[in-house]
Amino acid sequence: MTLNTLLYLAIMIAGGMLCGRLVKFIRLPNVTGYLIAGLLLGPCVFKVIPAESIESFGIISEVALGLIAFSIGNEFKISYFKRVGKAPIVIACLESLFAVLFVLAGLLIYGKDISFSLCLASIAAATAPAATIMVINQYKARGPVSETLLSVVAIDDATALILFSICTTIARMVSNPDTISIKDSVLKPLWEIGGALLVGAALGLLFTVPLRWFKKDGNRLALTICVVFLAVGLSQLLELSSLLCCMALGAVFTNASSQYKHIAKLTDFLTPPIFILFFVLSGAELDISVVPLVGVIGVIYILLRVAGKIAGASTAAALCKCDKNVRKYLGPALIPQAGVAIGLSLAATQVVPEHGAEIRTVILCGTLIYELVGPAITKFSLKKAGEIKEK
Repeated sequence: MTLNTLLYLAIMIAGGMLCGRLVKFIRLPNVTGYLIAGLLLGPCVFKVIPAESIESFGIISEVALGLIAFSIGNEFKISYFKRVGKAPIVIACLESLFAVLFVLAGLLIYGKDISFSLCLASIAAATAPAATIMVINQYKARGPVSETLLSVVAIDDATALILFSICTTIARMVSNPDTISIKDSVLKPLWEIGGALLVGAALGLLFTVPLRWFKKDGNRLALTICVVFLAVGLSQLLELSSLLCCMALGAVFTNASSQYKHIAKLTDFLTPPIFILFFVLSGAELDISVVPLVGVIGVIYILLRVAGKIAGASTAAALCKCDKNVRKYLGPALIPQAGVAIGLSLAATQVVPEHGAEIRTVILCGTLIYELVGPAITKFSLKKAGEIKEK
């Protein structure tokens, strides 16, 4: 029986809340429960939510990611970076680079060709900020690891796009050198990243203006949603990174306005049902049937990406003389991987179409595993660092 849209949304929220409560009994984060609820309700298990309905709910994911990116940007106070220095940037660069290099080395040693290895390894840099932010917010984690983690997952999106562009350009040169163009290999990635930062910064400054006249909470909440929607919509129109655009929006706004704490508090009242829907949808999109198909290539990708993230984060933290807990516990908190990686896998299949199905299968399986175990490992890492105080 086909239900209407509102009934599907109601079932998703109720299912997410129920599983979120149940996983608390085994001390797992709410986000893991939301993902399990989506997996159970989706096409792979009980088929309550059909695949065609999931595809029609894409706007929920766009809105949720925009709000998450905006909240990450709110943490980018200039005073914070003056205090911690260059450490988050160095860590983001090295953990992304090490993840790519570890996977690339593993694939080449196994005997895969260079073009395929570059395309698959380039996706290893991407990290999903949404699950990480949810764990930090749920447990009110505070401390050097949590602070650094918020900054690193924000910068990670830019480093992932840059490394992906470099690797896929080399892969094109190796497999089909006649198709290389400056526009595709250099200008497009620069525009996707630089344009997103410029548009987001402009919107962050613009956002401060109407707040002078609209003082009521309801009006200010409406303005916040308006400007986030505007950032996501313009990003899609101009082919920019919506995550970077919304992060830049939040970062500039939080440094340009004294109202940023009030706006963040208002936004928190609206976001819970949107975030539940987002993670339930993410769970419904996970395809457990791909797990038996990944083989050795999938194992290499899944394990060496984690090893690269941990090694890169630890090395960079040591170079920057960060707190010992940052060196030890930041890397494991970078395991989650989702939407950005899936998007990059689609782009990678255009570079090596003959390996497209294999790349997609590995990334989808990796997403399933990383999203289900990643939040729990993030929670464990922050707890070991002494930044989560459970009652």
